[in-house]
Formats: sequence, C-alpha cells, structure tokens
Amino acid sequence: MNNINIRKVAVVGCGFVGSATAFALMQSGLFSEMVLIDVDKDRAEGEALDIAHGMPLAKPVQIYAGNYDDASDAAIIIVTAGANQKPGETRLDLVKKNAAIFKSIMPEFAKRECKGIMLIVANPVDVLTYAAVKYSSLPVNRVIGSGTVLDTARLKYLLGEHLGVDSRSIHAFIIGEHGDSEFAAWSSANVSGVPLHDFCEMRGHFTHEESRLAIEDGVRNSAYEIIKRKHATYYGIAMAVKRICEAIIRDEKSVLPVSSIVNGLYGINDVALSMPAIIGKDGVEDLVPIRLSADEHKKLLQSAEVIKKVINEAL
Repeated sequence: MNNINIRKVAVVGCGFVGSATAFALMQSGLFSEMVLIDVDKDRAEGEALDIAHGMPLAKPVQIYAGNYDDASDAAIIIVTAGANQKPGETRLDLVKKNAAIFKSIMPEFAKRECKGIMLIVANPVDVLTYAAVKYSSLPVNRVIGSGTVLDTARLKYLLGEHLGVDSRSIHAFIIGEHGDSEFAAWSSANVSGVPLHDFCEMRGHFTHEESRLAIEDGVRNSAYEIIKRKHATYYGIAMAVKRICEAIIRDEKSVLPVSSIVNGLYGINDVALSMPAIIGKDGVEDLVPIRLSADEHKKLLQSAEVIKKVINEAL
C-alpha cells in the first residue's frame, strides 16, 4: 500500500486546462510537490519548467514532469486529459473520444494502488467520473468530478451583477449534468439567508421569471460564448479545481456541487451528476438534499436520464 503524501498533487494532461490548473495550484500554496503527466512528455516538461521559473517569486513547490509511478503517492490526482471541446460541439459529443482515453489510463492508477482522491475535470465530466469509478477500482467517495462548481460560480457571478451584491453572499446551486440539461435550483437560493425572490424585490427587481430564465441561459451558454471568442475555457475551471483541492487538503467539510455517483437520493440510481456534497479529506462525505420544487425534481430526473443514456451507449 502506498503512503499518501498530503502535500503532493499530480496533474494528468497538460493542455490549456491542465497547465492553467497547475499554475493556479502553484500559487495556492496548498502543495509542496507537483508532478505533471502527459502523453507528450516534452509538453509536460515545458509547462513544469515555465512554472518552476516563477518559484523565486512564489511559495516553494517542487514541480516536474513525470509518469504514473510518480502519481502513486499523490493526495490528489487531477485528470484533465482528453480531447478539447470544439466550437459548436456539445460536451456530450466528446464522450466516445474521451471514454477511450479513460479506458487506457485508469487501469494505470489501479495497478499502482493509488490511495489519493481522483478529481476528474475532463469533459463530459459526469460520464467520465462514472468511467473513472468503473475503470480505476477506487471507492466511489474518492472519485470526484469537478461537476457544476464552475457553473455555480457563474450563476453567483451573474446574480451578483444583477442584484448589485457580493457574489460570495449568494447561496445557490446549478445541479444535474455539467452540460445542456443542467439547471438552477431556484427553490433553495438565497442571499445571506433572505429568499432570492424577496431579495430581488428589495433591490427593485420584479420580473422574476424573465430574469431567472435570462440568468440560467447565461450560465448554460457561458462556455460556448467563451469558446466562440477564444476557442477554449481554462481560467475559471482552474480556479474551481483549486477550490475543490482546498476543501480536500484542509478537510474543510465544504459544501460544493461536485459530480459523484448518486444512489438513492431523489430516486436517482447508478449515475454520476452534480449535487451539493460535503467535501473533506476522504472526498465525498455526504450528499446534501437541498429543497427542490416538483418541477426542479422533474428536471433533475431528466438530467440524470440524459447522462445515463450516454453512459449506456459509451461505456
């Protein structure tokens, strides 16, 4: 059995998302050792060297390019490896390409009896989180997808802009698939304990349904809008990954809408999707059953079916 080095992280895949994540984690001070792994070893070495040159200006981190052996004692293994989402392509279009990649790399971690947390970031993240559990032999609580952590941040950002209030004071979640069937759980949304509906009226907003639809569409289309303009999204997701890593390494018991295998909650079984979850050193400790309206419950079941259909077709 490998001993876990709580100060070590492995990043698998050194494309835009992987390298931005490595950069965000280097600045976070969470880790003292970071290994970058990529099928293109030169790319991994180049990224490691580029970030390492900033060490005199930051907190010390030993950062280097390595292989699967180097990841065996990492506290967190972050998997960003996969094909990129192209303009006009949905996240679910990626599934067949990326499922094949996971079939080849996950057994490498199983073989080395990795005991850390596996954090899946590659898309479609829900399907690949399910694939990671299937192919890695890791316990379900130790396989986490980045899920709708970024989508939820986008929701809070847009609500903050709309209401003229600090987005950190907003408590609301995007749940379900990290993709087109995701939705905002408006029933449980509040601003510092004040129901969202009441807070909106306090700030002079009365067209609730219209505003909700516009904001929800803004969240759902955010990635497409960014990809249309700069061909990739990576800074936002890198910050979301850093936030999840903080919750794990510091054993924060933070509630974050990560993707994980759901069994029993809301009548959903054997599928990975995003629900608020308590995150600590052992990964997912518990799912948090937030209040949903009948319509939201129906949307969640529909979202689960969308993911399940792709899982059945691709894995």
